[in-house]
Amino acid sequence: MQSNDPIQIGLAGYGTVGTGLAQILLNNRDWIFRRLGREVRIKTILVRDLSKVRSAIPSPETVFTDRIEDLIDDPELDLVVELIGGYDVAYRIITGALRSGKSVVTANKALLAEHGPELLSLASRNNLGLSYEASVAGGIPIVQTLKESLAGNRIKSLTAILNGTANYILSEMTEKGLQFEEALDMARKMGYAEADPSLDVDGIDAAHKLTVLIRLAYGEDYPYRALSVEGISGVEPYDIMRAKDFDYEIKLIAQVKEKSGSLQAGVFPALVRNDHMLAKVDGPFNAILLEGNAVGPIMLYGQGAGDLPTGSAVLADIMTLVNRKSFYNNTGFLETSLPKASILPSELTAAKHYFRFTVQDRPGVLSVLSGIMGEHNISIAQVVQKQEANGQTVPVVFLTHTAQLKDVTSAMHEISKLEFIKAPTVHYRLL
Repeated sequence: MQSNDPIQIGLAGYGTVGTGLAQILLNNRDWIFRRLGREVRIKTILVRDLSKVRSAIPSPETVFTDRIEDLIDDPELDLVVELIGGYDVAYRIITGALRSGKSVVTANKALLAEHGPELLSLASRNNLGLSYEASVAGGIPIVQTLKESLAGNRIKSLTAILNGTANYILSEMTEKGLQFEEALDMARKMGYAEADPSLDVDGIDAAHKLTVLIRLAYGEDYPYRALSVEGISGVEPYDIMRAKDFDYEIKLIAQVKEKSGSLQAGVFPALVRNDHMLAKVDGPFNAILLEGNAVGPIMLYGQGAGDLPTGSAVLADIMTLVNRKSFYNNTGFLETSLPKASILPSELTAAKHYFRFTVQDRPGVLSVLSGIMGEHNISIAQVVQKQEANGQTVPVVFLTHTAQLKDVTSAMHEISKLEFIKAPTVHYRLL
C-alpha cells in the first residue's frame, strides 16, 4: 500500500453514530486529509437488515453486507469500527478483527465493562489498537485525557455525570416540578430516552462507563459487577424541593475515590451543593470532574451522546490509530493484563447523608429518631419538620455529618421497625 492510498474502514452498524461518522468524513474531508495525508473511506458497512432503505450512503463504492466475515476477513480493510452495540455480535466482530490483524475502534461501553480485560489483552498480544474514546461521554475526550494528558498524575478522585438521559430527567423535575414519569415522557419526546429506558434510569449505563474510566485512571480492573449501583426512578419531587431548601440539587453521580490504597466506587443519586460545578450541569449534558495529585482539579464538559459528538470521538480514534504505526497502548499502562483493584467494601464508604422519615404526628418522635441515629454514630447537622395538610403524618428531614454506610444501614433498619414510621425511609448521600 502506498502512503497516500485511502484508509479503508469496515463499519459495523449504521445507526445514529455511524451516520454521524459518515457525515463528518464528508464535511471535514479536506481537514482530515491535511492531518493524515490520506483520505478515510468507509468501504463496507455491516447491517442487520439489508432491505432497509438508506438515504445517507457514504459513497457509491460503499458496500452493505449482513455477513460478519466481510469485515473481519477482508485484507483490504485497514481497521474495523464497531458501532452495532450489544454483546454477542459485537464480541464476535471485535475478537475476529483482532485475530485477523485489524485494529478496532468501538463505542461499546457495555461490552468493555463486561469483557474489557479479555479484549484489551487480546489486542495487546497481537500488538493492535483497541480504541474506545466514544464509549464514555460522547464527544468529551476523557479517554485520551486519562491515557496521555494526565498520564503523569495519580488520580485522587473522579466524580461525574455520565448519563444525559438521567440528567435531563432530573433537570426537568427540578426546574418544572414534574413527577419522574412525566419527566421520562419528556425525555422520550426529545429523543433522549429509549422505549425501554432502564439502562439509563437504573444507573447501569453510567456504571458501564465508570468501569471503563477506573481502568484508565487507576490502571486496575474494578469489575463492573462489584460496583454499587442505584438509579433515579425512586426520586420524588418532594425531596428535590427539600434539597433546594438546603441549597442542593439531586444528580445521578458516578464516582471513584482512592482511600488508603483501596478504591471506593459506585453510581448513586446524590445531593450536590448549588455552588459545586456538577450542580450546574443541566439537561442531556455530561461532565467529569477529576483531581490529580499534580494538576489539581480539572473538569471536562460537553455533549455525552448524539450523532456528531460521538462520531467525532470515533473519528479521533481512527486518526490516532492511523498515525500510530507500532506500539499500541490501549489502557495507558504497560501491563498486558491490569491487576485487580483493591476494593473498599461499600459499607465502609463515608459520606454525609440526607434522610426523609414519614412519621405519625405525635410528641417525642424527633428525640427517638435522633437517639437511634446517635447510637449508630450518626451526628445530625440539620433537621426540618413540615406539617402536611392531612395532619396525620409529617415528613421529617435530617442532614447528617459524615457517617459510614454500615452505620447508616443499621440505623435505617432499626428505625424501619418503629410503629410511628408510616412509609419507607428516603435516603441519599451528599456529595
